[in-house]
Amino acid sequence: MKSLSLKVFPRTQARRSRVKKLRASGRVPAVIYGRQTQAQNLEVGVKEIEDLILHSVSETILVDLAVEGEGATRRLALVQEVQHHPLSGKVLHVDFHQVAEDEKVTVTVPVETSGEAVGVKTGGGVLEHVLFKIKVRALPKDLPEVITVDVSPLEIGQSIHLGEIPMPLGVEVVGDKKIPVISVAAPITEAQEAAALEGAASPLAEPEVLKEKKEEGEGVAAAGVAAKPAEKGAEKAAEKPAEKPEKKPEKKK
Repeated sequence: MKSLSLKVFPRTQARRSRVKKLRASGRVPAVIYGRQTQAQNLEVGVKEIEDLILHSVSETILVDLAVEGEGATRRLALVQEVQHHPLSGKVLHVDFHQVAEDEKVTVTVPVETSGEAVGVKTGGGVLEHVLFKIKVRALPKDLPEVITVDVSPLEIGQSIHLGEIPMPLGVEVVGDKKIPVISVAAPITEAQEAAALEGAASPLAEPEVLKEKKEEGEGVAAAGVAAKPAEKGAEKAAEKPAEKPEKKPEKKK
């Protein structure tokens, strides 16, 4: 992967009010870190970083950072993370991961296809792109921007697994080698499509059944509530002690 030049500037202010002023001036806050370097706050021109992202083939971008005040010294880094505004999409913050030329790094790269699968062309199958990104490990200069897979030989029911994808020289794939990345599935028949539609429509009847059960439950509950006053009355009657019979005066002999 070819590194792209990018000029950045040291940043001394990290307060929120200062960051707002920084963005208003046409720059965005950034930070650079790595295993062999101390984290440092930076700032970068918003137009420069947006142009860099716009013209990159993938999300993996290798840059040669020229930090103002460090003379001719340049830092090799990967654009690790870019934070965007949720509504406008403008860049808000950039993370750079400094790497060494002789240090292998693991990155995520997109997977693209080339050719037309035999199973699709002659059998009416459907090409299924299971994984759109995969992880690879290599030296910075050997990192691919994209992995292209030829799907021409694929018949219906066949797949290309992670371990079967040919990698560029010096690049190794990371992950379970048995995971399918691209497959060709059999075409869906009319009967299968009708069954799928029927299955999708059947849950619509469930609310009615649930409603009926709910109504039944409410009826039972209502009956129970109605019975409570009578029960309470009965309890009170039961709890009330029986009145003692009045004694008749005895006749004097």
